[in-house]
This record gives sequence, C-alpha cells and structure tokens, in this order.
Amino acid sequence: MSPTIAGLFVYPVKSCKGIAVASVPLTSRGFLHDREWMIVSAARESSTEPYRFVTQREYPRLALIRSALSVTGLELSAPGCDPVTIDFAADGEHCDAVVWRDTVSAIDQGSAVAGWLSAFVGADLRLLRFDPSFRRLCNPAFAGDSGAHTGFADGYPLLVIGTASLADLNGKLLARGTAALPMNRFRPNIVLEGIDAYDEDHLSRINIGDAQLRMVKPCTRCQIITTDQDTAGVGDEPLATLAGYRNNPRLGGVTFGMNAIVIAGDGRAINRGEAVDIGWNF
Repeated sequence: MSPTIAGLFVYPVKSCKGIAVASVPLTSRGFLHDREWMIVSAARESSTEPYRFVTQREYPRLALIRSALSVTGLELSAPGCDPVTIDFAADGEHCDAVVWRDTVSAIDQGSAVAGWLSAFVGADLRLLRFDPSFRRLCNPAFAGDSGAHTGFADGYPLLVIGTASLADLNGKLLARGTAALPMNRFRPNIVLEGIDAYDEDHLSRINIGDAQLRMVKPCTRCQIITTDQDTAGVGDEPLATLAGYRNNPRLGGVTFGMNAIVIAGDGRAINRGEAVDIGWNF
C-alpha cells in the first residue's frame, strides 16, 4: 500500500499557530500563503536598518495567535483580543528584514496590526508581508542548483514528518514518565502515514500526482519544540529525549523531520488522504 498524506498544515504568520487544511495549492515557494507574514522587532537605529525577525524563541505567546485566511485577507485572533484583519490588497511601506542570514524585501502591514501584536505580546512589534517580487534562494549546499526558493520559512519551503516517527518518540517519552506530544509541536507542512519511523530521513523524493518534492536536509530543531502550542508553556521535552538518540553532529543539533523543496507541481492542489509515491536515497 502506498504511503498517504495524513495531515496538511499552513502557517501564514511565521511562529504563530498553524492551520490544518484538507487541501492547499502548491507553489514554487511552498504552500500558498505559508510563512507569507512575519513578526519583527520594531526597534531599529535608523529607518534604513533592516527589521529583525522574532519567533517563539523570544516570545512563546506567539503560539497563541491564530490565523484565518479568506478570499480577501488574513485575520489574526488571540485570547482576550478582538480580531484584526489585513487585506490582501493593502499596500504598505517597503522595507528590508533579516531572516537568519538572509536579508529580504518585505512590505510593512501598518500601524493597526502592529499595535495589536505589541499589546498582546508585550513588546514593540510589527508585521511584515513577504515581497512577492523578491526571490529568496534556499541554501545551495543542500538545494544545489535547483533554484528552490522560499518565503519567511527558516530555510526551505516544506517540512515533512511521518506519523510513525512521532509515535516512536511518544513511546520513549511515555517510558520516561512524560506525556505524549501532538504533531503540532513540530510544525510540519506534510504528515505522512504508511512509512516506518524516521523513514523520512531516507527519502529522496515525494511525488503527489504530477507534483514532486525533493527531500534536501534533516530539520535541526530548536527550543520552539519545547513550547506547548496550545498554552505557550515552555518545558524541557521533547528536546531532552531527542538529544539521546537523534543528535546529528554534522548539522550541530537534534533533527526531527525533513526539509523539502518544490521541483514540480506549481499550482496543483495537494490533498489530505492522497497517495504518494516515494523514492529512496540509497
């Protein structure tokens, strides 16, 4: 039996809560609207200095911000706050922003949403939208000369994890007297069912009809996976357990899940429940 897609997730705002979807259009930059917006620190020494991104690493409360997409815009909501809406057609000041080692072009989303974010998080923040005319290439050390590019994601358009990998990890957590964790701790885009634990580490490609994804790099995990995505509480797991058996010295940390790039299928809808054809890297 072929592996199938057990789950699909889109994260419109980097480091905020994801949306489980039944179907999502694939683009050359990943899923439509995935990491299209990013929260940044408003503090700059001058108006020409790039904004710097912030995540749940600095502000775990970002996990409590929900996104909703409509045909006209993005709505953000959070506990105790009235929702705020950003129209897709709205323009704003063009600016630069830093995402890890990359400086990218972005569009400021205005003072209303900046004030909303700042009040909820308790820090001076702004919301930026990725400039669609800008092309942020993935690291050629892993993506080669594919031309793969992404938006505000950490480095690659898509993250793939198998259900069996989480089940194996949860077995280890339960054996240590720690509660099992949901998949949302790991913020995948595609969840695969029907492969063995950690088989995603050894895949070379995933074909979904005429769409093709290439697996390029194990995902090195940071302390965000220790943040409860429902409460914003922070603990030690699952990093403590993963460090005992998933440490990757070559990449300098714990890995869980595989980063993927888009090779073909721009414009195709990807659907939960679809069968996938896989290729192995050995």
